[in-house]
Amino acid sequence: MSDDWAIALHGGAGTILKETMTPEREAAYRQGLEAALAAGRAVLEAGGAAEDAVEASVIALEDDPLFNAGRGAVLTADGGFELDSAIMRGHDLAVGAVFSVCDVANPIRLARLVMDYSPHVAFCGEGASRFARAGGLPAVPPAYFETAHRRQQLEKARAANVISLDHNDNKFGTVGAVARDARGNLAAATSTGGMTNKAVGRIGDSPVIGAGTYASNASCAVSATGHGELFIRLTVARDIAAMMEYGGLSLIEASRRKVLVELATLEAESGGIIAVGRTGDPVLVFNSAGMYRAAQSAGGEPVIAIYRDGD
Repeated sequence: MSDDWAIALHGGAGTILKETMTPEREAAYRQGLEAALAAGRAVLEAGGAAEDAVEASVIALEDDPLFNAGRGAVLTADGGFELDSAIMRGHDLAVGAVFSVCDVANPIRLARLVMDYSPHVAFCGEGASRFARAGGLPAVPPAYFETAHRRQQLEKARAANVISLDHNDNKFGTVGAVARDARGNLAAATSTGGMTNKAVGRIGDSPVIGAGTYASNASCAVSATGHGELFIRLTVARDIAAMMEYGGLSLIEASRRKVLVELATLEAESGGIIAVGRTGDPVLVFNSAGMYRAAQSAGGEPVIAIYRDGD
């Protein structure tokens, strides 16, 4: 057994500028990232599994209303909530994904139930709700997810007749985590509320295995945040793993090629990824002005950053 664990998480990417951030709001974001990192780190330091660590970190982010996942998710065009989430385990490629969930406080918990207890890999809508009840996850009302800030964003988006990819502050709202545990096993998890004023039924990349979420012990674990349609079209998460497995690229080389070249060619500020490989520190790559992010490796100090320059 090795103690070479590592973990990274993200809370959204986009045009996040220091000059437009109040000190109080920046401090709140950093506190939220630190708490989510601590939740996952505690699992790994105790010798726990990578999938438990990423689930713990994502739950912390889903519970924080600052982030677009769980409580604090954005609203759809009809004023409702449709949340998506996925988790993947690297040693056996086990997967759990849920689409358009509207009554589960922590969609990542439901995705984990699917991975652990279903012969299927994905559920959506009413089927996901039924599976949640059967698995012991209680239903929550729509009011649980709503915040005044997200309601205001929807009203602004409706008034402008736009689907807001940037949540009115140029931020792609998704949360996710990747980890390597002391046994060398990898895992990834991603969760999102989607886009403000999105069409009912729209699905982004977060729960799509190989697009926004992927993990394999043969290469790496990846969680993405950004313009979901582009991440799906370019199968970003799986391509990074494939470039390592078949092309011999390092994790940082594969990540930079996919995010800084291929994605950026289609859209200059399209988002980013976090990833961890079989060895080494996590990799965090994004083509936007900022990405809410945190990372730590065994024996190292935690890194918490928001802006492109790492401040």
